[in-house]
Amino acid sequence: MKTERFASFDGTQLALHRHGSGRPLVLLHGLFSSAQMNWIKWGHHEVIADKGYEVLMLDFRVHGESEAPREPEKYPINVLVRDVAALVDHLGLEDYDLGGFSLGARTSLHAVAHGVLHPARLIVGGMGTAGLGEWAKRSAYFKRVIDEFENIPRGDPAYFSMQFLKSQGVDRVAARLLLDTMPDLDLGLLPNVTMPTLVVCGDEDRDNGSAPALADLLPNADYVEVPGTHMGSVTKSDLGLAMADWLERTA
Repeated sequence: MKTERFASFDGTQLALHRHGSGRPLVLLHGLFSSAQMNWIKWGHHEVIADKGYEVLMLDFRVHGESEAPREPEKYPINVLVRDVAALVDHLGLEDYDLGGFSLGARTSLHAVAHGVLHPARLIVGGMGTAGLGEWAKRSAYFKRVIDEFENIPRGDPAYFSMQFLKSQGVDRVAARLLLDTMPDLDLGLLPNVTMPTLVVCGDEDRDNGSAPALADLLPNADYVEVPGTHMGSVTKSDLGLAMADWLERTA
């Protein structure tokens, strides 16, 4: 695996981790996580690469090894969609697949539903209808985590989230700016997502609402359930295997 950096649309330096060779698959991680935490640490990238793919794993701005600018002008609406589009343009991708977990899934659906990106196939992990149409509630939760960071008591539901942000070394000033760039997705746009789509979610994952309901709203979706909660499902081999098997089956 190799890591390189490229300049996004506004000059922000973003990290890209590449593994394998073959058909390009762009993978996007979850909120306040990273490519390392979602895809690499648990070996999902290797399982998929073994099926004949070059796995292209972006670190979003404010995440992983990418820059975390603190200037408000670096955070226009849907900035992450623009970053992914900049990656696709940078690599000159035309025939490729796209996948994401949680925030990565949400970003992918925004990009496809609005016609910004046109992957041949799409993977949506750890995402349900509420995660798309009720983002304001989710955002308010994480703003509280950031604003009350040092004062959240053990036992508070937000305590675990605070510890996770701390463990990932997230720049809280940049993260606070990023949270305001993510609008709700009008579920009425989901019929625009016409390509074959895998919706995959943990059997105990309710963080973003109903994943089966999301699959039902997509014109050409398969739903697969894997073991685990929202945070736990990415740590199990079942997630990567489900993604690899679906890619092989729909090739």
